[in-house]
Amino acid sequence: MTNIILCGGNGTRLWPISRTLMPKQFVKLFDGRSLFQLTLKRNHKFCDKNLIVSNENQYFLSMDQLEELQSDQSSLTSDFLLEPIGKNTAPAIALSCMALESDEIVLVTPSDHLVKDEIEYEKILKKAKESAQENNLVTFGITPTSAETGFGYIQAKPENNECSVFNVELFKEKPDLKTAKKYIEANSRFSNINSQLFFWNSGMFMFKAGVFLEELQKYSPKIFDTCKKAFENKKIQNSTLRIGYSYMESIPNESIDYAVMEKSTKVKVIPSSIGWSDVGSFDALFEELPKDNNNNTVNNKHIAINSKNNLIYGYDKYIATVDVEDLIIVDTADALLVSKKGSSQKIRQVVYELKKTTQLHHVHLTAHRPWGTYTILEDTPGYKIKRIVVKPGKRLSLQKHFHRNEHWIVVSGTATVTVGDKTKLIRPNESTYIKMGEVHRLSNEGIIPVILIEAQVGEYTGEDDIVRIDDDFHRD
Repeated sequence: MTNIILCGGNGTRLWPISRTLMPKQFVKLFDGRSLFQLTLKRNHKFCDKNLIVSNENQYFLSMDQLEELQSDQSSLTSDFLLEPIGKNTAPAIALSCMALESDEIVLVTPSDHLVKDEIEYEKILKKAKESAQENNLVTFGITPTSAETGFGYIQAKPENNECSVFNVELFKEKPDLKTAKKYIEANSRFSNINSQLFFWNSGMFMFKAGVFLEELQKYSPKIFDTCKKAFENKKIQNSTLRIGYSYMESIPNESIDYAVMEKSTKVKVIPSSIGWSDVGSFDALFEELPKDNNNNTVNNKHIAINSKNNLIYGYDKYIATVDVEDLIIVDTADALLVSKKGSSQKIRQVVYELKKTTQLHHVHLTAHRPWGTYTILEDTPGYKIKRIVVKPGKRLSLQKHFHRNEHWIVVSGTATVTVGDKTKLIRPNESTYIKMGEVHRLSNEGIIPVILIEAQVGEYTGEDDIVRIDDDFHRD
């Protein structure tokens, strides 16, 4: 069985923790592990291999976090399918299934969901696999615990008196509160095989790769045909499949629900009480984090005076609260969020406003790159100062800039610097200067990280003032 892990999504409702270049699935929220890492570990027990679907930026985050897990589980390896642009879940799953044998059973999971009851999870996977082997398309219906308006619902009837597998009647859009309450009331009246239940739509699936592709071709032939053409023209490098931009651009943007699940007659749903959460908002995150005696989230730098029921996130500065309750306070290096609990769904509106004037929705002060990281220490008109860390054996692209000069001062490690046709070693407390327009490259040929301070001076110091001439990571 193959675990197809979908890494798309930006997690805008968890801003400022989650940004475009560091979405929520890669933020280490749970005992030093990210949701992505927890997904890998959880499904590694049941799946022979992983196929991770991501974009270029998330690819390197995935690789870094996969390497961390491999220090404990060396057998945990993954193949990758890289999409140049996202086109929703139906194309992502279709392209993945085209890379597998027709009778291979796949477990499709988002990378950003939490499952706490792994004993029950193992049981429902076993039931799902039995149904998938009978050529069904299986989805996992989460047993609702409240009237939620943020989830889609599945209306279903039991397949038999055991009530362990249900036939799907209808997929329901995200309802208003009144409708969601009706669903919960209907569930309370459930009695036998003639009754109906409503489940939250988890976005997890299991089926044979070939069966899914047959149903996709039957009900959404344009998606199937364009995906097939894109896959036939893929590029393969090691264990990574790369889809070309022009081919991906031609594929319709559609979810698996609309493309297949709402139309197929082969859909089954497995009732799943597995301690599931999509951690889709700070209100949801609050429920999953450990609490102190006053029901505040545990934080060693939080001083609480007569304060209770608060989510406090931030570890760089002390956060003191006095006579407050039911607040969400999230502090990062470059942004502070204060919200009432119950209002965190509105954070998307904040992100919408940020996009008009800043890059705060896009990247943290520390940005992750395939070669390491950079941290912006100061950014003012005319100059920018960064702390750059280059991992052993890695190098930046061969590049040039049209609007800035750069000064590099090595703090730790030994940097190999190429400027024009000259290459030299720069050691700690030594520096070099790159003039505007000069072709240059920074490499770390040593066994410890290279740490340096970069001062950029010029009229424009944006990240898009980079012309890549050659790049080990195949970026544009």
